[in-house]
Amino acid sequence: MTAVAGCPLCGAPGGRVVFEGAKLRVIHAQEEGFPAFYRVVWRDHAAEFSDLDAADRVLCMEAVVRVEQCLRDALAPTKLNIAALGNMVAHLHWHVIARFAEDSHFPGAVWATAQRDRNAAHEADIAARLPAAEAAMIEHLGNRSF
Repeated sequence: MTAVAGCPLCGAPGGRVVFEGAKLRVIHAQEEGFPAFYRVVWRDHAAEFSDLDAADRVLCMEAVVRVEQCLRDALAPTKLNIAALGNMVAHLHWHVIARFAEDSHFPGAVWATAQRDRNAAHEADIAARLPAAEAAMIEHLGNRSF
């Protein structure tokens, strides 16, 4: 594995690991107020998506799509947000976030100012449905060399 000293995603998983493959992992991020916040993290250190060769770019995006589809099927969110920013952590990772009209920031970004108070009952309902989404992720990612 290519790692960079001091990189938080080279030195640690970055959240609770849901799936670990040869090239990437999927983690459940502990982002308060957003129970269905996941990241697809590339194993080797790469700062930009274009650092990957063509085959790895396809593989990476296939994983992002599979995580998105599992969240969509299990949670029926209002919208799914996908982002690859890397401004704070320059290690290639994709945010895959199921969003709901009831969440505190909707329709704004999860990093924007809250629009309303958090809905604890709704967050608990979503959290209760995550095991099914994660089981599907494991099934759909495990059948390919990710």
